[in-house]
Amino acid sequence: MCGITGIVTDRDAQPVDVHRLQTMCRSLRHRGPDDAGIHVGDGVGLAMRRLAVIDVAGGRQPVGNEDGTVHAVFNGEIYNHRRLRRELARRGHTFASDSDSEVIPHLYEECGPDFVARLEGMFAIALWDDVRRRLVLARDRVGVKPLYYAAHDGGLVFGSEIKAILAAGVKTTLDVQALSSYLSLMYIPGPRSVYAQVRKLEPGTVLLWRDGAHRLRRYWDLAEVSRRDDLSARQAREMLRGLLVDSVGAQLDADVPLGFFLSGGMDSGSVVAAARAARPDAPLKTFTVGFADRTYDERSAAALVARRFRTEHVELAVEPRPEDVVDRILPSFDEPFADPSAVPTYYLCALARQHVTVAVSGDGGDELFAGYLTYKADKLARYYRGLPPAVTSRLVPALLRRLPASDARLSFGFKARRFVDNALEDPGRRHYLWRVVWREAHKAELLQPDVCAEVVDAYETYEPHYLRGASFDPLTRFQYADACVYLVEDVLAKADRLSMAHALEVRVPLLATPLVEFAFSLPGRLKMPGYRPKHLLRQAMTGVLPPAITTMSKKGFNAPLPRWLKQVFRPLVDEYLSKETVQRQGYFRFDRVDEIVRRHMSGVAEHSREIWTLLMFSMWAEQEKMYR
Repeated sequence: MCGITGIVTDRDAQPVDVHRLQTMCRSLRHRGPDDAGIHVGDGVGLAMRRLAVIDVAGGRQPVGNEDGTVHAVFNGEIYNHRRLRRELARRGHTFASDSDSEVIPHLYEECGPDFVARLEGMFAIALWDDVRRRLVLARDRVGVKPLYYAAHDGGLVFGSEIKAILAAGVKTTLDVQALSSYLSLMYIPGPRSVYAQVRKLEPGTVLLWRDGAHRLRRYWDLAEVSRRDDLSARQAREMLRGLLVDSVGAQLDADVPLGFFLSGGMDSGSVVAAARAARPDAPLKTFTVGFADRTYDERSAAALVARRFRTEHVELAVEPRPEDVVDRILPSFDEPFADPSAVPTYYLCALARQHVTVAVSGDGGDELFAGYLTYKADKLARYYRGLPPAVTSRLVPALLRRLPASDARLSFGFKARRFVDNALEDPGRRHYLWRVVWREAHKAELLQPDVCAEVVDAYETYEPHYLRGASFDPLTRFQYADACVYLVEDVLAKADRLSMAHALEVRVPLLATPLVEFAFSLPGRLKMPGYRPKHLLRQAMTGVLPPAITTMSKKGFNAPLPRWLKQVFRPLVDEYLSKETVQRQGYFRFDRVDEIVRRHMSGVAEHSREIWTLLMFSMWAEQEKMYR
């Protein structure tokens, strides 16, 4: 695990500035405190910071082939590297270490840019071919590891985080369309970033650069997975249990201490159960964070799983500090990011890093096994659309206006209002809108007129994925779009940035390729018959996990944000959403910002997500001095 960065220049451009490359590398030190490496050649510079996990003594980077014509830097883990190494050795390749990274240049020699299709793991790779003067950038299939790039001085700069690109001296301006998408979703979907000049390499994609030009090529797409309608529910459960044990077992290899995030839900519990099955007598460490607010706290459920599988369990009650949000959490993302679960995730990673270097997570289970409440809402909406217009347009909205505001976790009022607001939309837009914070009409009231004039409907970031999944059944089509957008840019981005802020590696075995392809090959009727989210996984884990876990309703890893904004984070709201700050930045109308803050603080309405989205943007804009 590490951070990678680099520069390539055109033949007629200046040689690579080594000092600039070193500055870029230093910006990623938090991702790899154990070691640094650099390679500079004619028109190329590669650099990396290393967090030593596999072959601690020998696994230095950059790595190269025997004659020094291919060099690579790599962030992540290659779980099938031993099998690939044996195959390459039989074909005459020689290795200098036991590191998983060393298979990359040798596999490239055999397969060219298609080598990435042979890798199983989480990775971001930069490889330079000196003979062809070609740069290859590659990102893993589902987007566990990030990679950014930008055109610069006749060449290309890239890095694991945006800060490495900024350290190269790339001049940036704010991408207003990215701001619009952020206000809608709380994050910025790829390939955009907050900066117009910086792009995200999308999952399952290779970038090929040569002679000053680059092109993108997708090497893997879930939409192309073969469908399976031949399995019974019993067969699917048995196959799932086997794949779980295989996927988790394959990701337990480490030469440093390893533990598990344990939230108390089905996904992380299933991962711990599979780890115990793969290693019956090995000591397992588990880590949980919770809250004093019992409606958000899952520590008791996590403790049930810990006792069942005999883990060394450590838990922490989160008491957030405003200075951690300003100085540590927000800067970890390099761009606005407003999922409030980033706060407890930050403290969970800090807790785990006190004991281990590698943590295993249950991320991805909701996308694979239809765990989100939005999938239930999609089914209900089909029937709601059939009701008389007098009911859906007048009677139900009138009843909802009588419901009081509530700070409770996913209160009935919140869910009911969200459902009625969106249920009559077309299916793709409706599913997208379940998660939207600021709808287009509300953004038109919030944004300054000159900003608003530059943006289009943020649904354009989601719609292409929904359209590309047209061959799936309705449920799996929604899952596919969620996996392409929300999983990548929210769930996985959050885990990567906040774990790397603590030099902690996080692995996600539920997103192993065989398991992902299996889940998306199945028809929706097996994953969620009727209105039972995550039904297949629940059935597969019945008798394995405690009954209280397999029968528990979906809660998610949420934080008591409504109360935090009124209490511990109130000083941040007063400072960063003040009239002076909002007007200086020039993006939002202060009268609208002030209205929602006053309504929330007085208890008239619950606007925590809207306020948090504005707050995180304002703090980012102040740190970046990004004024209109």
